[in-house]
Amino acid sequence: MGQAWSCSGLRWSAEGPVLLWDGGRRSALTWGKRVAFAVAEGGVRTCVGARGHACPLGAPVPARSTGARCEECARLDRAHSVAADTLADDPRPYRVYLAWFGPGMVKVGITAAERGPARLLEQGAVCFTWLGTGPLMAARRTEELLRAALRVPDRIPYAGKRAARAALPATREERAAEIVGLHARAVALSGWPESLDPAPCRPADHMEVFGLTGASAAVGEVAGLVAGGAVSGELVAAAGPDLHLLTDKGVVVLDTRLLTGWDLVPAGGLEFAVPVRARKETAAAQDGLF
Repeated sequence: MGQAWSCSGLRWSAEGPVLLWDGGRRSALTWGKRVAFAVAEGGVRTCVGARGHACPLGAPVPARSTGARCEECARLDRAHSVAADTLADDPRPYRVYLAWFGPGMVKVGITAAERGPARLLEQGAVCFTWLGTGPLMAARRTEELLRAALRVPDRIPYAGKRAARAALPATREERAAEIVGLHARAVALSGWPESLDPAPCRPADHMEVFGLTGASAAVGEVAGLVAGGAVSGELVAAAGPDLHLLTDKGVVVLDTRLLTGWDLVPAGGLEFAVPVRARKETAAAQDGLF
């Protein structure tokens, strides 16, 4: 079936979403592009390792895991991440942000200033605004201030973010309303670190960037890949790690984190054949994108 490739994830660039492959190959994703691949026959999903190092055990990982790491590699990766709060000597400037994923779903977070809005695109934030810029520990203290004083979470489960896209307000002003109000409350708090420079509230909206405007309802989500299975569809939207594919079954959401750890080959003429979970029609379920 051709040479096997190993996907290392989805990244967002100024031009849009890009699939990364081991060895440095990149696949730019544009609306209308056909996304098609198959899982090698007899393939097994294995741990992707941590911090640029291969898993010493080559441990198998579950098909439905979005992390694609064994327990030990997941622990190692987490211990050396900024999110783990174990790195205090990073000299780079950091930005604090407020991100909105849907009605009633706002979080506070930090990202290296040099990354610009990439972190927000990777998280699937529908809109966001900066709160300020400063040293890492000042950014951390500001994040903690908002958590303690305003009860703003710094983590939101991804399934919740996806489901929140079910009923997004129609206008930019409506989508920005919650972070505008929260920004005003945040800057009025006492206790901001002196080394953090506050930023004005300037909401950025990602509806068009993600292709969400007028997007068709998804009928299901890929539950996981299987050896010998195939995915094939036309890209109609994307947000965070998710691709929204128009398939012969209707619009199906593919979380690209499910691709890592598998050997992937060209799909050829294979039809869409991987397990799909049907979308639940509830008030909290998302029907616009994923």
